[in-house]
Amino acid sequence: MRSRPGAGPPPRFGRPTTADVTSGFATGLFSIPEGMAYASIGGFNPVAGLFSGVVPAIVGSLTARTVLMVTTLTSAIALTAQSVLDEAGLDPLDPGNVALISVMAGVVMLLMGLLRFGVVLSFVSNAVMTGFSTGIAVQIITGVLQDATGYQPQGHNRLARVYDWLTHLGSWDLATTLVAVVTVAVWALTHAVPRLRAVALLVAMVLVSVGVALLGTDVELVGSIADIPSALPHFTAPHWSALPSLAGGALSIALVALAQAAGISPTVPNPDGSKPDMNRDFTAQGLANLAGGLFQALPTGGSLSRTGVAVAAGARTRWAGIFSGIWLALIVLTLAPAAERIPMPVIGGLILVVGGELIWGKRQDIMLVLRTSWTSTAAMVLTFVLTTQLALQQTIIVGAVLSLLLYCVQAARQARLRAFLPTGDGHWRTAPPPPRLPAGEVTVLEYTGVSLFAELPHIQSDWPDTTGADRAVLVLLVRGIPDVPSSAVIKWLGRRSDELGRQGGRLVLAGATPAFEHVIRATGLIERLGEDGLVPAAPVVGASLEEAVSRGERWIAEGRDPDHPP
Repeated sequence: MRSRPGAGPPPRFGRPTTADVTSGFATGLFSIPEGMAYASIGGFNPVAGLFSGVVPAIVGSLTARTVLMVTTLTSAIALTAQSVLDEAGLDPLDPGNVALISVMAGVVMLLMGLLRFGVVLSFVSNAVMTGFSTGIAVQIITGVLQDATGYQPQGHNRLARVYDWLTHLGSWDLATTLVAVVTVAVWALTHAVPRLRAVALLVAMVLVSVGVALLGTDVELVGSIADIPSALPHFTAPHWSALPSLAGGALSIALVALAQAAGISPTVPNPDGSKPDMNRDFTAQGLANLAGGLFQALPTGGSLSRTGVAVAAGARTRWAGIFSGIWLALIVLTLAPAAERIPMPVIGGLILVVGGELIWGKRQDIMLVLRTSWTSTAAMVLTFVLTTQLALQQTIIVGAVLSLLLYCVQAARQARLRAFLPTGDGHWRTAPPPPRLPAGEVTVLEYTGVSLFAELPHIQSDWPDTTGADRAVLVLLVRGIPDVPSSAVIKWLGRRSDELGRQGGRLVLAGATPAFEHVIRATGLIERLGEDGLVPAAPVVGASLEEAVSRGERWIAEGRDPDHPP
């Protein structure tokens, strides 16, 4: 049975390891305070944030092509969902509204995956993605500054909040800050032991939480956000009557979620060596939202912070994400009172560690971009700044435009003409184009580029002077031109052919693909070249070049041509 083109093989599951079990446990524990906090930030019921780590995490990990990606609620998604519901005048505390926006976002993600819109994000350059991923890591860090120090920084953007946070050290709560510092220290000591590295986050969380309880340190606990119910999420029907007012908002949420997830596969490669597939990840997140929305979950997407926790805790296969949802469900059922005792500064300290590790992990990519070119560096820095200034859906659109501009600039720079000279032994060597086209000779040039109109000034500057090129034949190799070239390139080729004709010479195109040949005929360029002025690509390498040169030599020797009279 043949598979659908582009569908790819089914996800690999592999065997769950002990590290996957412990990683899933650590990630599940993190989902309690982090999910509830993110839901509270967005004005939702904190319990909805808690349940966002159960069904979506399991379904997403079962179906995603990025093996270690954990699908759950993020702060950006929560804030975007809040904005969407506010614009529609809907109550974010109504479970039916939450179910509807989650299901609708899932439908959009699913359609984008099935229609293979992931190819759009594949055009985003490494420089832009590096800036975007680093900016998200900064967002993760700034999102827990209050939990880690007890001070809520002010500012109109992330960088301004970091500055405000650093300049108000006296406003930090001492007990909260000390707990966060001790948490980071315990993690660092545990992480330094190779055998404990995989569970360093979990060890730090448990030891410091127990220490805070024994010492009676007065800090905010998970239970201060909301009570954790000892129950599993139940079915909730969406309020379908509100569907028309949320259609555009669902697209915005989907864009934010997919933009965040787009940074995970390059940041966290698959341990099994399998290739990621953004379309399959889109589809997986869509299925996770469809299923989760019906079971009390807020809109979800690939979470860089939760994935970072899973990886830092030793995740090896997709079972880590599956176990995170299972463990969270079991913890809610059996240990809800104990989970409520986890101090928020502990979570804040460990999320600072996760964000710091994500930035540290991008250092090589950052240095690579810095050493590549100033245009790539500018794109990376601008994307990073925009990620801290704008909404994520706006940033990813700007990033895509930047990538397109970067591609066009680089492509235009690489476009060139080069001469092919015979070596006498049946081979050819390359050389710069001659400044003037010699009369009565065959000159071979190759056009390398992607047929962008922006290339033409550069190509024109390399084009030989055709003044006095009587009986000269210029064979232009066009094998590198795309099947459907720019109309500007077709127009330019026509002008060059006419120019040579007026001087008593002619232009021959060699190596044209069938699709390019169709364009040449459909646009009428063949009438200006003449039937003998087009040599299609041949199966044998170099055959079309040899044929074009032979035609040119015969044309010069005979001194006549029915299509191009002398």
